[in-house]
Amino acid sequence: MLDITRGDRIELMTIGYEGASISDFIATLKLADVRTLIDVRELPLSRKRGFSKNALHTALTGVAINYLHLKSLGDPKPGRDAARAGDMDTFRRIFESHLQSRQGRDGIEEAISVVIEGGACLLCFERCHTECHRSIVAEEIARQTRISLRHIGVQHGLGKQHSS
Repeated sequence: MLDITRGDRIELMTIGYEGASISDFIATLKLADVRTLIDVRELPLSRKRGFSKNALHTALTGVAINYLHLKSLGDPKPGRDAARAGDMDTFRRIFESHLQSRQGRDGIEEAISVVIEGGACLLCFERCHTECHRSIVAEEIARQTRISLRHIGVQHGLGKQHSS
């Protein structure tokens, strides 16, 4: 088990963009001092303008936030289907099994290497972290590193305040 021995407290944040504008989303990340956004969507596509992989990467680069897509930490289709159907027990079972796969373990290792640098935040769609696989990813990283977790929510209207 990794044991973070740095003097500063390392925290891993998580965020979902459901119902958010890209300007409020980015302003929230800046306010929280996020330095690297780790996208844990298996398919980093969105019908919501600004949240697909390339557009999001470009927007984040413009405000000095690194973007990393870790497909290996995305929820496999059967897990997404179970979650959409409201079968959260099946969803959790599928995703937790995925995290134990070689691909899942490699993704956790890669995420940890970024997280221990500080200022990292996991991204997925769902506003509420308890309804999203990113909380399972975050808990596994915290278990292996003993860092603290903070689930942040997009602050609506914040983007307008910071653009004036």
